[in-house]
Amino acid sequence: MAPWTLWRGCQRVVGWVPVLFIFFVVGWSYYAYVVKLCVYTISKDENDTAKDKSGKAVVYLVAFHLFFVMFVWSYGMTIFTSPATPSKEFYLSSSEKERYEKEFSQERQQEILRRVARDLPIDTTSASKAIRYCEKCQLIKPDRAHHCSACDACILKMDHHCPWVNNCVGFSNYKFFLLFLLYSLSYCLFVATTVLEYFIKFWTLCRRKSTENCPKNDLADPHVKFHVLFLFFVSSMFFISILSLFSYHCWLVGKNKTTIESFRSPTFSYGTDGNGFSLGYAKNWRQVFGDEKKYWLLPIFSSLGDGCSFPTRLVGMDPEQASAANQSEYARSIGSNQPFPTKPLSESKNRLLDSESQWPENGSEEGVDRAGTNNHVTVAIEN
Repeated sequence: MAPWTLWRGCQRVVGWVPVLFIFFVVGWSYYAYVVKLCVYTISKDENDTAKDKSGKAVVYLVAFHLFFVMFVWSYGMTIFTSPATPSKEFYLSSSEKERYEKEFSQERQQEILRRVARDLPIDTTSASKAIRYCEKCQLIKPDRAHHCSACDACILKMDHHCPWVNNCVGFSNYKFFLLFLLYSLSYCLFVATTVLEYFIKFWTLCRRKSTENCPKNDLADPHVKFHVLFLFFVSSMFFISILSLFSYHCWLVGKNKTTIESFRSPTFSYGTDGNGFSLGYAKNWRQVFGDEKKYWLLPIFSSLGDGCSFPTRLVGMDPEQASAANQSEYARSIGSNQPFPTKPLSESKNRLLDSESQWPENGSEEGVDRAGTNNHVTVAIEN
């Protein structure tokens, strides 16, 4: 067996350790809540009548199982949904791949890639204005796609590789990941708030120097106390840690960004723009959760698009104007009747790669001049 194959096999095995840890914690929390809290603790609480104890236990159990099922469902979908990869049209053909590999000049390789990319729905480039090409997968990267070294594949709209789900979070499972965070928060919050009453009671009893004056049966079994006390600590700890992560991803969805794009903004024909894919708060959310509200809270795929192309905020705008205008000034100009058209990409056939002039070869100024002559957009508004 080759060393690399052995190493990859070990990585795959070790990758499941965090997932198994989460399943262990969730399984223990189920046992501690259902058996130790609802069955033993609530049923033996002498401060309530038999009817009140039964009613409280039933309400707790029904609500708990609702959160538990939604949490496990969304977590499972995040883990076992395969990351979406680019379609065949983004791969080089055998002849194109052969010509590309024979060329040692980066300029000549870019010429080959430009000819292939001319028919692809691509709006972004590398920071050096080159075609984004993956040497490992041997394909032209779609917008927002990145190569994941852990998955050894290019992932559509890659957000990050999450060790807690042993999977890449991207276009195909980003909604599931958000719901997993939401139901994790709900699950931990519900457990912490319902256990709090008994946590205070047991903690107070544990701190007493003597139990001689304690009411009969007030002091629960030590094993029950351990589970209840530890259940509160664990649920509170996970709630605090997940809350910050969930808040951050809600902000990303509202801005239509991925985690990668929040650290490295994509580059368009007019320059770098961190908000290039933002269509407004409502449309950004619908792009992830879909148009049908009945599916929003269910771990069922309903995201819009195919993951290979995305609507952009600036389409049909003169590249010279866009590069000269700061993006913040452009955003303010929308509300001040400035002549900057903002037509969604889904309603326009304009693509960054429709013309060779968008990709000047060898940095020649003549190519830039031709681009300015042929592709200049003039907008006139009469008041």
